[in-house]
Amino acid sequence: MDGNRGAQRSGMGAPSGGAGLDAAVLGGRTTGAWVQGLIEAVNAIRPTAGYTEPAGSTEPACGAEPVGSAELGAELIDQLRGLEDLKSAAAAAQARITVAFDTVQRRVQADLGVPADERGRGVGAQVALARRESPARGSRFVGLARALVTEMPRTLAALDAGQLNEWRAMLLVKETACLSAEDRCAVDGELAADTGAFDGAGDKTITAAAKAAAYRRDPRTVTQRAARAAGERCVSLRPAPDTMTYLTALLPVAQGVAVHAALSRHADTLRSAGEDRSRGQIMADALVERTTGTPSGISGVEVQLVMTDRTLFQADAEPARLTGYGIVPAAWARNLLASSPGSDEDPGQAGLPQAGQPESGEQDFKVWLRRLYTAPGTGELLAADSRARLFPPGLRRFIQVRDDVCRTPYCDAPIRHYDHVVPWHQGGTTSLDNGAGLCEACNHTKELPGWTAQTSAATSPGERHLFEIRTPTGHAYRSKAPPMPGTPLNGDPPVMAAHFFGDLFHRRHRPELRRPA
Repeated sequence: MDGNRGAQRSGMGAPSGGAGLDAAVLGGRTTGAWVQGLIEAVNAIRPTAGYTEPAGSTEPACGAEPVGSAELGAELIDQLRGLEDLKSAAAAAQARITVAFDTVQRRVQADLGVPADERGRGVGAQVALARRESPARGSRFVGLARALVTEMPRTLAALDAGQLNEWRAMLLVKETACLSAEDRCAVDGELAADTGAFDGAGDKTITAAAKAAAYRRDPRTVTQRAARAAGERCVSLRPAPDTMTYLTALLPVAQGVAVHAALSRHADTLRSAGEDRSRGQIMADALVERTTGTPSGISGVEVQLVMTDRTLFQADAEPARLTGYGIVPAAWARNLLASSPGSDEDPGQAGLPQAGQPESGEQDFKVWLRRLYTAPGTGELLAADSRARLFPPGLRRFIQVRDDVCRTPYCDAPIRHYDHVVPWHQGGTTSLDNGAGLCEACNHTKELPGWTAQTSAATSPGERHLFEIRTPTGHAYRSKAPPMPGTPLNGDPPVMAAHFFGDLFHRRHRPELRRPA
């Protein structure tokens, strides 16, 4: 997804003594000059056409000794350290600006009559867009900023001085989150990060120190926090390299240990009986089989695989796209259609299944193919409009394939809502052009006062779907639907313009490949 930020409007200010706003922010008298100076400072360290290497960095002639290499090396290390300190100082400035922005937004919402318990909604999403991050991370940044500016001044000072980076400051904030404001401020003073107490300390050391200090300050609250943590148990899935995924379970310690022990015993039993698979492979396979009830893991759920006809039928090398995961190799995609998922068969040796010729031991599942025709050169999916109030299943399927993940810029969350970009009550149509796949959080944020969204009127015929969202501050952010497999980014027409996605279901009959009539 492309995320392009529109015209910028920025302000800078810091709460005075942990409360209130800098008068310059509210008055707007120095904001423009400050922002201009910031832009010039950033441009000063960016490589440009007139950029010159540091003195002495010219490559020596072949076989010659570099001139002043020791001095140059020391200078380069000093530059790295200086830039790292600059990043920390910038993170501290961002924290102050974030708190100032949050205060301004809450005042604006109060003037609009928004109830007190609903003020501040949408602030995290706006911060995320400005920082080119996901909305979930934006909310965490807002929480971090509030804690640093209002409750942990010594940690903020350490961030200012480059004694901590943003990640380690976040660790201190996270481990003291259960404390009251007074106790958190006391722990901040006890740790005294701005004195260099954590110089040379790693993440684990900092985390352990914060945990111990928090427990000494309020043992009951820390204990209650551990008890409430069981309510946060969940299972999540995220992509891993090489067509793998991380299936993560957050469990209470007793249950987690029990699950791991059961899988370990099973693996040890099979290994002692002469099983060739490694211990880790056996544990992973047992987890899949015990959860889904089938060795391959295909248990009647739909798997959408998008590829070009050339990849499917002509062994082309153009990668495919697995909905919910991302790009996968062409040979792997063909192997998924041709053999049992999760088998150890070499993907490069897999061909298409032939009706009436099932291979011995092959897992049974059914494959459907649906043809999705795209515009030459751009890969934009083509579909008919619908007059229905809700998106019908066929149109939802098209939007899912076209958008792949949430269309809010920088948000890669799974699609949960099929949204009317221009709302239905404002005359928006239930059509492919006016539809966008969004996660639940982004869809709710889009409905807040001051937020608007549209598809670009300047989109030329056949261009990939363009989604634009505008925040209450007037900033515009755009995202373009990801290109379909086989669509060149330079706009050159592909050889053919037909794409397919397969629906894989587990069934008790031989594999067969079907085409629609």
